[in-house]
Amino acid sequence: MTSFISLEVRSVMTGFAIFLTFYAYIPYIQGIRLGKIRPHVFSWIIWGVTTFIVFFAQVAGNGGLGAFPIGVSGIITSLVAYFAYRKRGDIDITKSDWFFFGLALSSLPFWFYFSNPLAAVVVLSLADILGFIPTFRKGYVLPNSEPLGFYLIFLFRNFLAILALAEWNFTTLLFPTSAGIACLVFVIMVKIRKSNLETNLYPELDKKSQT
Repeated sequence: MTSFISLEVRSVMTGFAIFLTFYAYIPYIQGIRLGKIRPHVFSWIIWGVTTFIVFFAQVAGNGGLGAFPIGVSGIITSLVAYFAYRKRGDIDITKSDWFFFGLALSSLPFWFYFSNPLAAVVVLSLADILGFIPTFRKGYVLPNSEPLGFYLIFLFRNFLAILALAEWNFTTLLFPTSAGIACLVFVIMVKIRKSNLETNLYPELDKKSQT
């Protein structure tokens, strides 16, 4: 389906989506360097690879200007993966993390064997979601280790990138949509986890104050 949004409006949306990408990533990278943010290195390696490849698949699928925020994100995501590796954001890497990391990595070569971009995007979107699982686990165990505003910005950024696409089809829509949904689910999960921890903490503090 060809977008009904004019090229001028889509250009503005693309520019704003790229701005939001830098707006979210610059303080995030600074937080990693200062040790305030602890990203899971496995997730970011997967995201760096998949985002970059999906950019080229979107271009092949006539994504037009709307594909460029994904391309910019792929470059910066690779940089985050580098800093995450340098800082070893999550020192408690579990066997399940290794499992999903290996599963996500093993799925990546399959995109090369598909002759059409859609099949490649399906595989890469699946790998991207699998790569999110270690961060989900870390977010559950350490709910204060990730800034939720960062993921909300990317949810909105992906929405703008979708609107800025020249063609709306499964090839161009699947990756930003699935990534946006994953960000939303992650934010909701962490918020619920924080609320539950606070609810359980206050009765303990009341008991201690009464003794």
